[in-house]
Amino acid sequence: MTDTAPSSGRAGAVVLAGGSGTRMPPGGPPKVLRSLLGKPLVEHVLDAIAAAGLGGPVVVVVPAGDPGIARALAARNPAPVFAAQPRPDGTAGALAAAEHALAEAAGAAGAPPPDTVLVLCGDAPLVRPATLGRLLAHHRQRAAAATVLTARLREPGGYGRIVRGPRGELLRIVEEPECSPAERAIEEVNAGVFALATEGLWTALASLPATHAKGERYLTDLVALLAARGQRLEALLADDPSEALGVNTLADLAAAGAVLRRRHVEQLLAAGVEIPWPDAVWIEADVTVAPGARIEPFTVLRRGVRVGPGAVVGPFAHLGPGAVLQERAEVGNFVEVKRTLLGAGAKAKHLAYLGDGTVGAGANIGAGTIFCNYDGRHKHPTVVGAGAQIGSGTLLVAPVEVGAGARTGAGAVVTRGRRIPEGETWVGVPAAPLRRPAGASGAAGGGERGEERPA
Repeated sequence: MTDTAPSSGRAGAVVLAGGSGTRMPPGGPPKVLRSLLGKPLVEHVLDAIAAAGLGGPVVVVVPAGDPGIARALAARNPAPVFAAQPRPDGTAGALAAAEHALAEAAGAAGAPPPDTVLVLCGDAPLVRPATLGRLLAHHRQRAAAATVLTARLREPGGYGRIVRGPRGELLRIVEEPECSPAERAIEEVNAGVFALATEGLWTALASLPATHAKGERYLTDLVALLAARGQRLEALLADDPSEALGVNTLADLAAAGAVLRRRHVEQLLAAGVEIPWPDAVWIEADVTVAPGARIEPFTVLRRGVRVGPGAVVGPFAHLGPGAVLQERAEVGNFVEVKRTLLGAGAKAKHLAYLGDGTVGAGANIGAGTIFCNYDGRHKHPTVVGAGAQIGSGTLLVAPVEVGAGARTGAGAVVTRGRRIPEGETWVGVPAAPLRRPAGASGAAGGGERGEERPA
């Protein structure tokens, strides 16, 4: 590794995802696959890398006999490249395991190996794309061999401390168990993100001794090694200290979730979404809410939900995966919506379950309505046409269709496979068409029930 680095070029990234997660409850998924706002921890890291637009390959280092990390990330587009760490010999060993995968991935794209690699931890989901961009730019501008992202924490316990020389130069990173009393008092910590020039990197990693209690080689020791060799080292302080927060315990996972929720809510408010009580909503990753919508307190919006302009959600509503509310649609108290589209101006205001359905524009779903979508083995669709009126307590046993402008009476049970024609009113158990006696006039509701029509 030399004192100079190119001022421009392709940067790759390596995500270290081989940690055992010993402080998490046993029997769960690998730590990096723990769900954070509906998305695995490591996916938040990969999203930040993708948004930073590095241009080079991305390698995820998994443990030998990968417990499912690669399978969980296979659907990403583009999917990362995976490299196995042969044995659990520390973070330096994990990075070394990525060398050939980086070169092969670059070659497959018709490019040379990256001249710079960003190294991130798969259990540190709060780093921002803009911070990665700043780190890379600083690293290139200073022609550094290594640039470390740091943060200042009032309570730095558990983090490696940044030790500087008399002129403020970076000397080494000391892990907390090995800190002296003076070093423990340092508030500047390692945020776990490195920009490293790849020239000479792999031989430097190989020369790191396994000197720690567990016989591991730490990537943080690379800093002291390069300093001893006279290499140029840089440190960039993160604007937001929360970007350094890693996840080792369930308490850490909850704390990270609180930070991400706050960021997302702040973005939505700035974009024109009305959220009267920001601390009382749960909004997961990849949720889209259009300006002009309103999210009432005690509402849950799961990953992938889409809410259109002028729509109202809550209070006490739950929108699950696949829920789509078009403009001016309303979902109210204790309504759950999953894999269902509500058209423009459609309403489900009270105590309803809408699963695997389509609700047409302007339709109204009465209190207590249930889309009975599951038969014990398979799920089936329910279609409610535009302008339909579904009476309180209606059970729609899917697959079922209610035509445009049709109605059901309170407590109706529309059995499986039925289709209510446009404009008709069906009542009863099982529901059948409501017919008026000859010469009757006025609104339906007092007439006689006729023969049930076939679908």
